[in-house]
Amino acid sequence: MYPKRAFRTHLAGFSLGLYAWLAVATAQAQPDPLPSWSDTVAKQAIIEFVQATTDNTKPTFVPPEERIATFDQDGTLWVEHPMSSQIIFCLDRVPALVAAKPELKDAEPFKTVLAGDRKAIAKLPMADLEKILAATLSGMTVAQFADEVSKWIASAKDPRWKRPYTELAYRPMKEVLGYLRDNGFKTYIVTGSDQDFVRVYAESTYGIPPEQVVGTAGGTTYGYGKDGKPLLTKDPKLLLNDNNAGKPEGIHLMIGRQPVIAFGNSTGDKEMLEYTEASNGPRLAVLLLHDDADREYAYGPANGLPETKVGPFTQELYDEAMNDGWVVISMKNDWRRVFAD
Repeated sequence: MYPKRAFRTHLAGFSLGLYAWLAVATAQAQPDPLPSWSDTVAKQAIIEFVQATTDNTKPTFVPPEERIATFDQDGTLWVEHPMSSQIIFCLDRVPALVAAKPELKDAEPFKTVLAGDRKAIAKLPMADLEKILAATLSGMTVAQFADEVSKWIASAKDPRWKRPYTELAYRPMKEVLGYLRDNGFKTYIVTGSDQDFVRVYAESTYGIPPEQVVGTAGGTTYGYGKDGKPLLTKDPKLLLNDNNAGKPEGIHLMIGRQPVIAFGNSTGDKEMLEYTEASNGPRLAVLLLHDDADREYAYGPANGLPETKVGPFTQELYDEAMNDGWVVISMKNDWRRVFAD
């Protein structure tokens, strides 16, 4: 028989051991919210942030109405190399545009696009690409444009994987979107791509409704169709360039609240992450580094990765992330898988 004091100690030890076992068992019973992620610091930081901001017993608690999460799209939610899907859409629309406007046939840059020389197209300066974007993203009603995008998204395939672009959304990031929404966060896309273009497929691809897409916005003109019904026609007039400093400007205009967590992948997202971190309270800024040439692409030039004009992640951006405590996701090391299959 145990002495009374020893018996109490024994029971206390037994109870503590039981509680510890129950805690471990309960944790193990909880489904992993991010199963496509490796058990690394990046995954831990996201989960700990969500737990800290949704526990109303902690000083880090964030009220549901303030739980705003913003995500860049190209290179953050889906593949952007060798060029963004919107650019490819616009290039694919050039033949139809020239058929409607034959005077463009021998005019540059439309002549180069019609020739089909991908190397020559890749060398087109930004000013020429902007001409193509302005011409192919305007001149039709909003409804007609949405229909054109829907048809293209349903049929177009990435040249490398031979799969629809919507199937090249990153599985780990879709898990983050779902995890945040399950915990009361409102998820927004904040993208340099055309706002109307992304709104067509954002809900079916990411679970993000069109009113939660903030993108580069062109003007529209109100008018009436032949049937007398009102309509909006897309104009070649830029209202908001939602890239770089335009991202926080767009967030203010369209959302009206600063994000508490933001995800990006390039210099075009720097200001959005800085804006997210600038407010009081818990904040998390996250950057995706493309360093996996086997499963996707590798480009930087941060950390000696190859140079790129599409979605650059510079060493200066990497150093800022390290100095400010931002989370940098390594696609190679932090993700178990990249796509759905």
